[in-house]
Amino acid sequence: MTCEHLRSLECAILSAGLKETFRGQAWSNNCREWVYFDGYIDPIAVREHFALPDCVKEHSHRGTHDGQESGFVCSQCWDAVIGAYEPRAGLPIFPFCRFAPNR
Repeated sequence: MTCEHLRSLECAILSAGLKETFRGQAWSNNCREWVYFDGYIDPIAVREHFALPDCVKEHSHRGTHDGQESGFVCSQCWDAVIGAYEPRAGLPIFPFCRFAPNR
């Protein structure tokens, strides 16, 4: 489980049925437990529906050769809840778990 600052968000994502694709130390020693999900985590909707503490920051990485991701990182504990960089066709969108339309 992630830290207490991200735990409610992680539990809600799991309860919504998004598939966990990775859990562990993702990037470096500055990362403790990062959990990746097969879905897009809508940052605006999450902020509207979850009371996240100030230490939880939005994270977005638009990699050119090392992958793309977006989600939330705890700057106090260095845990994270991460999903796809942007919505894609057929990918669930949290928190409403609708699906991104086909383009």
